[in-house]
Amino acid sequence: MKKALFIDRDGTILVEPEDEQIDSLEKFDFVPGAISALKSLSGLGYELVMVTNQDGLGTPSFPEEDFQPLQDLMLRILSGEGIFFDNILIDRTFPYENAPTRKPGLGLMGQYLDGSYDLEGSFVIGDRESDLALAANLGARGLQVGPMSWEEIAETVRRTSRQVRITRRTSETDIDLTLDLDGRGESAISTGLRFFDHMLEQIPHHGGVSLSLKCKGDLDVDEHHTMEDVGIVLGEAINKALGDRRGIDRYGFVLPMDEANALVLIDFGGRSDFVWDVPFTREYVGDTPTEMFSHFFKSLSSSARCNLRIEASGENNHHLAEAVFKAFARALRQGVKRDVFKYELPSSKGLI
Repeated sequence: MKKALFIDRDGTILVEPEDEQIDSLEKFDFVPGAISALKSLSGLGYELVMVTNQDGLGTPSFPEEDFQPLQDLMLRILSGEGIFFDNILIDRTFPYENAPTRKPGLGLMGQYLDGSYDLEGSFVIGDRESDLALAANLGARGLQVGPMSWEEIAETVRRTSRQVRITRRTSETDIDLTLDLDGRGESAISTGLRFFDHMLEQIPHHGGVSLSLKCKGDLDVDEHHTMEDVGIVLGEAINKALGDRRGIDRYGFVLPMDEANALVLIDFGGRSDFVWDVPFTREYVGDTPTEMFSHFFKSLSSSARCNLRIEASGENNHHLAEAVFKAFARALRQGVKRDVFKYELPSSKGLI
């Protein structure tokens, strides 16, 4: 489904003067941070929609053509930075009193209420309480300039664009997973296998992502279904959070740990292949079977649509496993890193 950023103009993109009328070039100025923030949001897949209660730039009592040059100037400046609005909704009703088109009413929003838009995943960005009320009426999230800077607003939208929650319930496992590729390393992980949890915790800590994972599996049978299904769901979440993969670095990493060393090569190129060369010498580390680590990563590689090659060597099996998970986390961190000002597809084919 399509998503949109509904953005107010006066006070949000342009500084609103004390008389609340941008009716001359002397009063024409951008809110600090607005242009760079909008640029960083322009490649995320949201439609940009300007929604304003002001007719043109000025008051509704003046002819619109008197102020259209200022509107055009604003749009030309923004387009010069690669910022283009998909739609501009202007309330031309006068007088405004009780007009259903006036924010926070939905009279202007008809085309966005037809079920083709993911309004829960959309945002209203404005500077007034009426903008937040519009968000509530739409069922979207509201972000207010003033209490938040444009930089904070842009980061909030960007982080949300790569947040994923997946639930998977089968006769063998019950999994609830939330992943944020732009998180800050927060984690809450419980699979019923304590050493597996310890390994999974390396992913958010060293990968710079946030991961919440709860899995209830049929451990009374064995560990296979739990570790396999966690790999499937985590890979699915990575794939979904990456979206069209524009702007990501795509590749990644090698890492030593004590006497062990691990090499993890990863390519989020849309294809899956898996190579594993990690010679464990013990059947278990803690409560977790070492043979299942390769199956976990193979399942993850398949559902994440990534090529994954893992090689490691070492004497201590705990160190060996931990080096692998840390190196994977660092490879993940490098591969999913995104340049928010350069949303190019990392492929010469033009498609991933």
